[in-house]
Amino acid sequence: MRSPLLLRLALLALAAGACTTPDPPAITAAWRDDFNRSGGVGGDYRATADAYRIEGGRLRVQGARNHPLWLRRKLPRDAVIELDCGSDSPDGDIKLELWGDGSSYDPSAGAYTASSYVLVFGGWRNSKSIIARQDEHAPGIPTRTTPRVEPGRAYHWKIVRKGGKLDWFIDDLATPFLSLDDPQPLAGPGHEYLAFDNWETPVWYDALSVTPL
Repeated sequence: MRSPLLLRLALLALAAGACTTPDPPAITAAWRDDFNRSGGVGGDYRATADAYRIEGGRLRVQGARNHPLWLRRKLPRDAVIELDCGSDSPDGDIKLELWGDGSSYDPSAGAYTASSYVLVFGGWRNSKSIIARQDEHAPGIPTRTTPRVEPGRAYHWKIVRKGGKLDWFIDDLATPFLSLDDPQPLAGPGHEYLAFDNWETPVWYDALSVTPL
């Protein structure tokens, strides 16, 4: 006869399996989410923390501590990704992950190496912005210290990826805010998903669009 503990574990495993559903279709044509809905974040997303909500037609998050909200639709290999975003804090810290594994998060609240490219605007108490290949703390990554995030201001981001080149534009400026050249581009299984991410500050996102190239 099974022990009560083993029986309970077996029932939990069955319940977890019953809740597993296939990902929605991959993005193969222009796709958009305006977050104009009520209730939870929706079935297109996989949350790794209970910190994300839809409010006032925007996706809002605070205190996720590197527990991303993953879009469950696979990204095209090359694409243009656009969104609006902002921070309600003078500490800024607006963060996005691109071409990651769709499930990773920080298990220890401080030792997180992403599976993706990481873009941070006004991180480290609004002292710098970076674009990184997985490790946002790595030396020598593309970095700038100005401009800083203005609390309450809406920003428009546009990220263009072609091959191993990522160009990140803010507010439709002709010159990239930051760029990254990757001789070993993240692609294929383990590098196909987008995520919104956050540490502590109150941040919002809206008007997400993905257009294959």
